[in-house]
This record gives sequence, structure tokens and C-alpha cells, in this order.
Amino acid sequence: MNAVAPPVSVPSLAEEGTRRDLARVVSALFDKWDLPGEVQLSLLGMSPESRKLLPLYRRGERALPNSRDTLDRAGYLLGIHKGLRLLFPENEALRYRWVQVGNRMLDGRTPLQVMVEDGLVGVARISRFVDFQRGQ
Repeated sequence: MNAVAPPVSVPSLAEEGTRRDLARVVSALFDKWDLPGEVQLSLLGMSPESRKLLPLYRRGERALPNSRDTLDRAGYLLGIHKGLRLLFPENEALRYRWVQVGNRMLDGRTPLQVMVEDGLVGVARISRFVDFQRGQ
């Protein structure tokens, strides 16, 4: 007799609570990466005028905007983090410093430079790059 597993409940990004949790997690990642506020906002595709929102995101008091661009960026950023955890499971310092180290495969630019300078396309590129490195 085969037991059927109950369906897994996937959190909906349309729900504000889920986006508040996502804001907290992404903020914690930015802290680990030691990023200044303006860079955090840039990675999320937000204007520098949104700076006052960062502490609210960090504390989970404000949800990330329900915009495809911001949510895609957050997803890619968390994917990068997951990939780096798999690439460097024993070296936390390298894992969190990696985004700020020049890379020959990126023409000497840092992954962070690519993400900031190239916007959403750059964030997606670095996510694919990390996935590619994991597959080597």
C-alpha cells in the first residue's frame, strides 16, 4: 500500500507576510555580504530615496514590493547564496566575501560590480555563473 504524501503548501509571494519574511532573509544576506545601503537598494532595483525602508525590511516590519522585478532579484540573490553555500560549505569567510572579489571569468570585475552595473540582467548572470561553477 503506497502512502500519498500530503500536498506541500508553498508560500505565496502575493501575501504580504511572505514578502516580509523574504525582506528579512535578503537583509540578513546583505549584512553577511557587508553591503552599504545604496548597494542593497540597487540590487533590489530600488531608488536611493528608499533608504529609509532598509531598517524596516531588516526587522520584518515592511514587505518587499509585490513587483516582478524586485521579487525576481530577491530570488536570484538567494539562489546565489544557496549556490555559494554548496560551493564553499567549509569556508564561510570565502562564501560571504566571494561577491566582492575580482573574477577572471568576469573580466576582472567582481560579481557585485556585475550585479550593480548590469541590473537585473547582471544579477541573473551571476546566479547562472554560480550554478555553472557548481556543475564543474
